Amino acid sequence: MTVIEVKNLRKRYGSTVAVRDVSFTVERGEIFGILGPNGAGKTTTVECIAGLRTPDAGSVTVLGRSPHDHELRRLVGVQLQESQLPEKMSVREALELYSAFYPDPVDWRALARELGLGEKLGTRYAKLSGGQKQRLSIALALIGDPEVAVLDELTTGLDPQARRDTWGLIEQIRDRGVTILLVTHFMEEAERLCDRLAVIDAGAVAALDTPTGLIAGLETEQRLRFRPSKPLDDGLLTSLPEVLRVKHHGGQLEVVGTGNLLHAVTSVLATNQIIAAELRVEQATLDDAFVRLTGHSEETRPTTPTAAADPNEGLS
Repeated sequence: MTVIEVKNLRKRYGSTVAVRDVSFTVERGEIFGILGPNGAGKTTTVECIAGLRTPDAGSVTVLGRSPHDHELRRLVGVQLQESQLPEKMSVREALELYSAFYPDPVDWRALARELGLGEKLGTRYAKLSGGQKQRLSIALALIGDPEVAVLDELTTGLDPQARRDTWGLIEQIRDRGVTILLVTHFMEEAERLCDRLAVIDAGAVAALDTPTGLIAGLETEQRLRFRPSKPLDDGLLTSLPEVLRVKHHGGQLEVVGTGNLLHAVTSVLATNQIIAAELRVEQATLDDAFVRLTGHSEETRPTTPTAAADPNEGLS
């Protein structure tokens, strides 16, 4: 069953086109990722889905309804990138307040325990760690017992351990039967969590597939990196049909090739009594697919204005 349907979505802020032609569907029970660099149009797309922005063209439906349907407020939980609470508000006060917004909320005490906040109920928001603030954001998004959860850049600013802990929480949410729309610019996060991905670049969908499918679309190049125990004639390797090229990085060799590259190279090394120290095998990753699709890495992509740059756009 299709839970979210986006067709030919367009949104402009002044002379800047934030979203130019975005289309995709999200199916019930999946974690669907929107992947892209900062300024690509991810947050604007999500704000249109959540009913916080009105698109200039195209259409959006969530559970068969318009995003502006008030009934969706109890069916969709949203955690936005810039979510903040008053610094002096305690975890308990936040949970009680949000619980009061819904006719049939979940037990916020049980939810707090489930998300590791049971011992933080009396702690003020300003005293929470980054990971704890994100756990609270998740709790507030789930407190109405939604069918769909929209999570925007949930792990930005978290340390690696807190990020991985949050990934575990997202998987728990899906296990509760909640469909998740996850916005991220972290490749590892998208590859770990998402069933399918829409790669958005410059306001348009560059690709739509599973993480495995996106990676499989690349040429099947492999890389071997190792430090040979003694000098090695490159010709021994480049003469192999599996080897495309050999590069030197100081005392380390990088061998790029296809097929059964590892077996071919290690056989030659063994024949010549050369030990491959610090041997590492690298294959294509989602990051490689992203660079191939967009023409640049996330770190080097120029940033474009985001939805927040429009002072005249009101929240509905």
